[in-house]
Amino acid sequence: MKRFMDLFLSLCILALFLPIGMLLSLCIVLESKGGVFYRQERIGWKGKPFNLIKFRSMRPDADREGKLTVGERDPRVTRVGAFIRKYKLDEFPQFINVLKGEMSVVGPRPEVAHYVAQYTDEQRKVLDFKPGITDLASITYFEENKLLAHASDPQSTYVDEIMPEKIRINLAYQTNATVCSDLGVVWKTALRMVRKP
Repeated sequence: MKRFMDLFLSLCILALFLPIGMLLSLCIVLESKGGVFYRQERIGWKGKPFNLIKFRSMRPDADREGKLTVGERDPRVTRVGAFIRKYKLDEFPQFINVLKGEMSVVGPRPEVAHYVAQYTDEQRKVLDFKPGITDLASITYFEENKLLAHASDPQSTYVDEIMPEKIRINLAYQTNATVCSDLGVVWKTALRMVRKP
């Protein structure tokens, strides 16, 4: 049932988003050199790596300077990139990952190997669930980039504070997750995007 929901929602959202996606793609390539999409290896279900797809919001090869982005303070983010990040529009291509079976619509956000390597045995339990585009932790930390932008040490703030709390939220949610509760998370995510100041 969950897989059916993933496929149905993904196909509907991609179809509705297509005109906006084409416009964003044009804006991205006109502003800076590089492709429309950005692919980054993330760690998925059972620790299996996969390439997560996003609209490119940074200049090419920017991730060589660090894995974290720190919101408005990060000079690697393009102007179009800042806009699509603000409204989470860069995330929409991940519905392709869902169609491929690499992700679910709702599930723990996948991390890069660098951070997964720092998980405790308890935290690694989050890899028992298929990663998702959104989750309760993403709603709680909707302004994560701003939090990191105001942190004196963004790396430590993420590893010591934000990442453990997000994993805790995800593990607690997955204990009693159902298709209905997943639809509730999708609804809350949509409302949070619309209410974005």
